Amino acid sequence: MSKQDNSYKVGMSAFGSIFFIFGFATTFIVTLTAPIKEIFGLSEFGAQLLSSAFFIAYPIMSIPTGKLIDRIGYKTTVIAGLVLMALGSFIYIPAAKLPSFPIFLFGTFVLATGVVFLQVAANPYVTAIGPEKSASSRLNLTQALNSIATMIAPWLISVAIFRGLDPLSSTYAREAADKVPLPFIIMGVIVILVAVILLSIKLPVIAIAKKETKKNILKYPHVVLGALSIFAYVGAEVGNAGLIVNYLKKSLEMSGEEASTYAAIYWGGAMVGRFFGSFMFSGISLSKKITYAIPVLILALVSGSFVTGWNWNIGGVFLGVALVNFLIMQIGTGKAARTLAVFALVAAVLDLVTTFTTGNIALWTIISIGLFNSIMFPNIFSLAVKDLDNAELSSASGLINSLIIGGAIIPPLMGGVADNFGYTYAFIVPAICYMFIFFYAIRGAHIRR
Repeated sequence: MSKQDNSYKVGMSAFGSIFFIFGFATTFIVTLTAPIKEIFGLSEFGAQLLSSAFFIAYPIMSIPTGKLIDRIGYKTTVIAGLVLMALGSFIYIPAAKLPSFPIFLFGTFVLATGVVFLQVAANPYVTAIGPEKSASSRLNLTQALNSIATMIAPWLISVAIFRGLDPLSSTYAREAADKVPLPFIIMGVIVILVAVILLSIKLPVIAIAKKETKKNILKYPHVVLGALSIFAYVGAEVGNAGLIVNYLKKSLEMSGEEASTYAAIYWGGAMVGRFFGSFMFSGISLSKKITYAIPVLILALVSGSFVTGWNWNIGGVFLGVALVNFLIMQIGTGKAARTLAVFALVAAVLDLVTTFTTGNIALWTIISIGLFNSIMFPNIFSLAVKDLDNAELSSASGLINSLIIGGAIIPPLMGGVADNFGYTYAFIVPAICYMFIFFYAIRGAHIRR
């Protein structure tokens, strides 16, 4: 094995773990809106402000983080992000003990700032560490690792917070609040350990060209429209996920524990779809793609069964939906823009079907959207930074990641619709977001000047 190959593997392994960490943290916060609603007796709009406190960190911190990377490098920025994540995690201890919703929001913002450091550094690092033609494939692989964590987080909430609670009990809110700190304590300890490990290993260095004149990223339409697509995508993904638990509790009369397991399947869909994307956007033959798809389909069966208490019937349905996702992915023929267009259109249709149907049909249409969210972020990102040089990459990443503020705006908007018109009509909002992404895929990504 050459020194260069070994360096590449070390870099991909290290940043794969980073994607796992910030994926877990993000999804945990999004799913936490359901118990927070009960703990503080909030409206759906009020509960979704927890997501807002998380995602508002992106426009505030993303562009400064891009500049910070230019000064101190990717590795040091990631270590600083891990330290901030630990600090934010520990703030949840007094927030839950009091309990205090403002302190919850503050701890969320601090933790989110750490996540921003990680994400702004991780995406361009993975893009630049190898050949441009396989950038989308690498991003889909690391996003798949991210999605393993996003599936675990809702399941952990169902077990660590909802399990054993009686919603009709007068002490329900207090007991739920008492269960919140432990997962955050564990998270804080783990990210500190990862920071220490990263400090002790040598990562490949991505050169950042020094230029006398700073280039203006805003002059590239495909970058700006890509950033707006990230706004729409994150808003839709988080908005759907943030309402799933309470929507299922109300419409299908599920318990919080059971509804959270279906939220885990929603995020598990993103995991499965990104594993598909990790080889579908590479140059391997169709026969090899089909071969690689088999263990991913088995993963869908096992993971869907596991999070629902080893219910193999539900796992089998999830397997069937994953197979349909893989077949639809063939329409994209391994092209990032074409696949993005198809998936965005399907996701929009699924949201609309959820709006106008009920029962198991609505259950599986909203859950299945996770599979079609899967390749959106990495494909939008790779299309948005295409043809940029290393000097422009960190600035473009800062701009793109700042528009993750969609996760702060769309969920409360959906919460407001749910409060005033009912949960089902809230899903029209993300359908509109997906249609904008469809436009970007077929037209916006190809506009240069």
